[in-house]
Amino acid sequence: MTVIVSPKKTSDWRYFDERPRIGIRPVLEGRMGGVREGLEERTMRMAVNAAELISNNINYIDGLPVECVVADSCICGIAEAAATQAKFNKNNVQITITVTACWAYGSETMDMSVDTIKAIWGFNGTERPGAVYLAATLAGYAQKGLPVFSIYGQDVQDADDESIPDDVQLKLLQFARSALAVATMRGKSYLSIGSVSMGIAGSMIDEEFFQNYLGMRNEYTDMSELDRRIQEGIYDEEEYQQAKEWVRDNIIIGEDINTEQSKTAEEYLADIDESIKMTIITKDLMIGNNKLADKGFFEESLGHNAIVSGFQGQRHWTDYRSTGDFMETIMNSSFDWTGTRQPYIVATENDSLNGVSMLFGTLLTQQAQIFSDVRTYWSPEAVKRVTGYNLVGKAENGFIHMINSGSSCLDGTGEQVDHGSPAIKPFWNVTKEDTCACIKAAKFCPADRALFKGGGFSVDYTTKGGMPMTMYRINLVQGKFPVLQLAEGWSIELPEEVHNTIDCRTSPTWPTTWFAPRLSGEGNFTSVYQVMTNWGANHAAISFGHIGSELLTLASMLRIPVSMHNVNREKIYRPDTWKLFGMNKEGADYRACESFGPLYK
Repeated sequence: MTVIVSPKKTSDWRYFDERPRIGIRPVLEGRMGGVREGLEERTMRMAVNAAELISNNINYIDGLPVECVVADSCICGIAEAAATQAKFNKNNVQITITVTACWAYGSETMDMSVDTIKAIWGFNGTERPGAVYLAATLAGYAQKGLPVFSIYGQDVQDADDESIPDDVQLKLLQFARSALAVATMRGKSYLSIGSVSMGIAGSMIDEEFFQNYLGMRNEYTDMSELDRRIQEGIYDEEEYQQAKEWVRDNIIIGEDINTEQSKTAEEYLADIDESIKMTIITKDLMIGNNKLADKGFFEESLGHNAIVSGFQGQRHWTDYRSTGDFMETIMNSSFDWTGTRQPYIVATENDSLNGVSMLFGTLLTQQAQIFSDVRTYWSPEAVKRVTGYNLVGKAENGFIHMINSGSSCLDGTGEQVDHGSPAIKPFWNVTKEDTCACIKAAKFCPADRALFKGGGFSVDYTTKGGMPMTMYRINLVQGKFPVLQLAEGWSIELPEEVHNTIDCRTSPTWPTTWFAPRLSGEGNFTSVYQVMTNWGANHAAISFGHIGSELLTLASMLRIPVSMHNVNREKIYRPDTWKLFGMNKEGADYRACESFGPLYK
């Protein structure tokens, strides 16, 4: 039996030739004469229910429901295990969930593939020892060095109860969502457009990290390739005309803060024109465009199979050409002149580590991610001194000024509405009203030419307050491994005069998010200052929602330890084997990741 969900296609995702699927493995004991016959139908229904739960609740990055493949029969021994694996190989199954309501023979029925990400759901019932199979097989996996996630409901169910308890659903979905992110990255590319920006470490591409930890490859092109394609007309002219009309009818031009270095009206129109072409060309560089082949540019039409990219910009481009802020803003948003569509992730200043961080968030949530500088910690005392205002509410302990030097997704305005509250939504749920509100809340200001001599346009907006958010970042430790850090918290709003006073100390032409992390009173989260001072780099990605537990699960699958987080302990979900590396969860995480090593090495 195969469960394949094939709804109407919602977008064109050219770099995804074969979708990774999730394989469901129903397992039971093979003894005939009352055991197998009595439980086979029940166990198969358990598998189908799990598949339907996943397909109904998790989507690929392009909006289509995840496809699950269920084994043709229950697995009672090695012959059926091998037959199931053969079927899974033909259907590009990269993730497996073994389900059982009874005892079975662990080493004979377990998924032994080194290429799949694995979980076992053992039914909690007293009539048959599903928990015994779960425990025995988990021990076998630990002994064989194959990490696997354990799923076991807290409350006992009756043998004929086919419902999936809430706590089991939570783990099934969290495992599936994180595992799908791992599988989606595999074989894709990070496209570096340009090289190192202003000595920023994140833009020094570490190929071993991409290859060994993410299963990705690195592609490179010089920024001069954008210039060549602009000069030689290597872009879709029809889309270019469509984009020009959309920009003319929708984009609001903000205040020009330049005085002596202001451009003429004709020069500003040329900057807009160049920015539009840069956007179209960058998308073509990432995923290709068949229309270029029709124009005689077959090689250029292929793209780089890039699921994420970075644009150096500063300073080799921005000292004489339009800054990449417009391009990065539009690419990272969930809509443009073509309508709503999945974000195309482009990291500012070619910060590949923040680009990968944004990729993590996009794959886990299917939402656009905010790229920010971790710019300034504002204590209550400092705010009082500068503005005379006493911070209240979630900002009472201070906040961090998250502000990128010219670009961030338009979704980051917070103007999308979900159940009456500000939100960032998956692109397929973004309405026309949402896009109009986001565009109206943002202004594209002529770039500050003291910093960007070539001109162009930076986006200016302020994120609405009251949204649950997670800031997070991957960092590299030489000779050791990558580490993930994150902080859950909320966006906040300041009174207009307070906002203007603080915001203008940096630049009124850039996008601002005021962020207040949730404090725990311990370690790096004793104060907002400690969060700021212990952050590992000058950049961070921001996701709508509290997704810390999903990021921890994803990191453990990739064998990336977590150096800093404020996720409640009961929400931490890692492979079962991690419990054998000590009682301290953070220390055990480091030891387990080091013991198992990178996922692809």
